[in-house]
Amino acid sequence: MVTRENVSEMIFVIDDNEELAECVTKATGRACSKFTNVIEAIQAIDGSGVPEMIIMEMVTTGPDGFTFLNEMMSYDDTARVPIVLMSDKNIAKVDLSDYGVVGVLNKDTMTPKEVQEYVQKYARN
Repeated sequence: MVTRENVSEMIFVIDDNEELAECVTKATGRACSKFTNVIEAIQAIDGSGVPEMIIMEMVTTGPDGFTFLNEMMSYDDTARVPIVLMSDKNIAKVDLSDYGVVGVLNKDTMTPKEVQEYVQKYARN
């Protein structure tokens, strides 16, 4: 079970496009850790605790977002982390709520305000 003690006051941003990851990080207005692939993010969770929220690209270098979503669902402490996906693909029509996905941002049209709205609504702290 996720408790205040094992949730870090951090949002994870996962995207292999460093410029986009930086823009998303700034848009959150919160402390973020940026990762270029899901392996780095998984290692960070193992080392420093569960993030309060994850904003991630579905297609990254190495394992894709679906691999990461399955990994997150495998553990009680990470299964409840709210996840916002970023994609230029039309995945908004796919129901991924069972994986903790609370929304999808279209990479081609998303705005800082949309990012902020998700953070305000779903970040735990």
